[in-house]
Amino acid sequence: MMIAEDLRTLTLLDWLENDLLFTIENIAPASSDASFRRYFRIKTADGHFIVMDAPPEKENIKPFIKVAELMANAGINVPAIHRQNLVDGFLLLEDFGNRCFLDELSRGDADVLYQSAFDNLFRQQSEASLQNCDLPRYDDALLTRELGVFNDWFVNQLQDIEMPADTWQATQAVLIASALEQPICCVHRDYHSRNLMVLDHDSPGVIDFQDAVIGPITYDLVSLLRDCYIAWPEPRVEQWRDRYFQRLQQAGLVSCDAAQFKRWFDLMGMQRHLKAIGIFSRLHLRDGKSGYLGDIPRTLGYVVSVCSSYAELADFKQFIDTHILPVYGISA
Repeated sequence: MMIAEDLRTLTLLDWLENDLLFTIENIAPASSDASFRRYFRIKTADGHFIVMDAPPEKENIKPFIKVAELMANAGINVPAIHRQNLVDGFLLLEDFGNRCFLDELSRGDADVLYQSAFDNLFRQQSEASLQNCDLPRYDDALLTRELGVFNDWFVNQLQDIEMPADTWQATQAVLIASALEQPICCVHRDYHSRNLMVLDHDSPGVIDFQDAVIGPITYDLVSLLRDCYIAWPEPRVEQWRDRYFQRLQQAGLVSCDAAQFKRWFDLMGMQRHLKAIGIFSRLHLRDGKSGYLGDIPRTLGYVVSVCSSYAELADFKQFIDTHILPVYGISA
């Protein structure tokens, strides 16, 4: 055993050994998570499995189960759920291994890996049925709440400064209007290099999908191509984006022109990146998880780049240039 035996771990082991009758040969942490969920990899005589530990008072595993079924029905390769314990908040899952895109991309297979991600995303956007799926909407209220995380946790608390209210309100209005005018589809909401697993068959395996919503069609694409954990040269991002846009256009999933799609893509990415910067700050300040602070400069770089391209974001860019970039040693 390679884990600290806290009360929940003991409860988990009791479920595995006494209810499921597993003989546990080894158990170890499988991955870290930005939520209160934990994942363990167990080795048994029947093979390897992943166990999700989601404390019921802090996490709800029902959305994970619901979205897993929706994704699987659309042809997305998500982990099979072998057993579930809703009372204690445990799931026994298929093990996709530990080869995520982020680790593999450094080996030069970016085009091959991303093509599999594009194919998978297209299935999700074209095949996941929105009828009776019971997913939340990415509406004005949710977009506003997410943007608030940036101002509350990053600007006010981490940086200890105030942004002019009119600047922030105008910025939010631009980003939210752009998001809400897009065609809608099933949105994974965390479609990036850490949540796509490289498999020998039916790759990629898709994980961490429990926060899926009905929302803007560019959201997952920009999450993938302007990833908070790895950055690509902008011409390459544009090439990938334009090819995917043509695919959506040919399928009738969008009817806009390329310039409109680029604007949606840019502003949707900025909304996501502001939220991510806020979450990284909150993880550090509230949860004592400081490992994500190193991802803020890269993510901030995306924000600055987008602001430079849109005149209506000039005031926000001025605030960032003056008050934020010097903290990170970034020149405007």
